[in-house]
Amino acid sequence: MQWYLVASLLTILTSSQGILTTLSMTNGRYRYDYATVPFLAEVFKLLVSSFLLWKEIQKSPPPKMTTDWKSVRLFPIPSIIYLIHNNVQFATLAYVDASTYQIMGNLKIVTTGILFRLFLRRKLSNLQWMAIVLLAVGTTMSQVKGCGEASCDSLFSAPIQGYMFGILSACLSALAGIYTEFLMKKNDDTLYWQNVQLYTFGAIFNMARLLLDDFRNEFEKGPWWQRLFNGYSFTTWLVVLNLGSTGLLVSWLMKYADSIVKVYSTSMAMPLTMVLSLFLFDFRPTLQLFLGIVVCMMSLHMYFAPPSMLIELPKMLNEHSESLLEVYVDRRTDSS
Repeated sequence: MQWYLVASLLTILTSSQGILTTLSMTNGRYRYDYATVPFLAEVFKLLVSSFLLWKEIQKSPPPKMTTDWKSVRLFPIPSIIYLIHNNVQFATLAYVDASTYQIMGNLKIVTTGILFRLFLRRKLSNLQWMAIVLLAVGTTMSQVKGCGEASCDSLFSAPIQGYMFGILSACLSALAGIYTEFLMKKNDDTLYWQNVQLYTFGAIFNMARLLLDDFRNEFEKGPWWQRLFNGYSFTTWLVVLNLGSTGLLVSWLMKYADSIVKVYSTSMAMPLTMVLSLFLFDFRPTLQLFLGIVVCMMSLHMYFAPPSMLIELPKMLNEHSESLLEVYVDRRTDSS
């Protein structure tokens, strides 16, 4: 399967996450424990990866699977980074409002490019750097409301702690993605074996979070396994399926493409979500949304288009103008 097909599917699934989550609410609130959704998504990814690994083992020759502890011990690290990232997110929201937090989240686009260069030693052209910055500008532009509204003022009036936590959150998000790509490409193990290790630790850490919530709340709502499926509807299960499928697609991109492709896939989902919201919810389009989508499409073309498409046009125009000049000179000579 080509990477751009996987990236397109990831964009569609990511854009539908917020919509499905909104539809899973009843009277503006969740009837289920939302903390159980990531845990079930990790279990889903683990089961699918285990099944695919079992199918691959049946083939001859069997796939390569590194089982020594030196390799396995590296896989809990992304879960630890995401755990720290989730706590930093809560700390950020203590200082800034939701709209400011959403806009600051676009910093992860730029930080991913920087860490991509520093840690993976992958060089980006000046044109690609410009495209990454344009992507961050485009996604931010599509999220900013009119400057006459209160949200515009709140963006520049947050305390310094909010900006510091926002930058840290963006760096941790980028670091988790870059490190996951490093793990996936570190050796030629089969993707499904790497996924089994990654999602096993993901399920363990999510279970630990549920247990910690129980102790914090002194088991007011009962132990987490008793409320695991309470309030679940068909839409809630679609949210779990969406999250799980998104994670599987991301791991595929990390193995066979790179973190920048993943960033583009998830970032392009933001304008797409807003376009879909025009038809599903009472959402009014803005000029900023339209301009943001245009800028994102320009960024997409600049980053992934072959260099010949971007740099040979002036050369073609120059050759055309020279031929026109020759015709003009010949005609002048004939007339004289």
